[in-house]
Amino acid sequence: MHATSGQTSSRAAKGAAAERRAALFLAAQGLTVIARNVRCRLGEIDLICEDRGTLVIVEVRQRARADFGGSLQSVTAAKQRRILRSTARFLMRDRRWRDARIRFDVIGFDGAPDDRARLTWVRDAFRGG
Repeated sequence: MHATSGQTSSRAAKGAAAERRAALFLAAQGLTVIARNVRCRLGEIDLICEDRGTLVIVEVRQRARADFGGSLQSVTAAKQRRILRSTARFLMRDRRWRDARIRFDVIGFDGAPDDRARLTWVRDAFRGG
């Protein structure tokens, strides 16, 4: 079954809302949001933040239903590899972070895609190679 353009734009709007909510949450926790939706041919990084000198790469996931596992379970090994490759590409382009400590976090939203969805923040969710 293929998504129609209406379904795709609705999914993109829900994803953008989840990323906005995650950015606001992280800022309230003291992180500085440096960039959002950093794209390259290898993939996309949802949020790039700074946390007391540590570069934090954040994957944001939204799941309205748990039929196929929750939002955190959707960050598969393949998705992690894409994030790692995209991060390497980002570091090649923005050399000021090349020697920084890097942490990979995941923020998951489970439930209705609105402000009531449960937010879970996993710091240091996975490691680079």
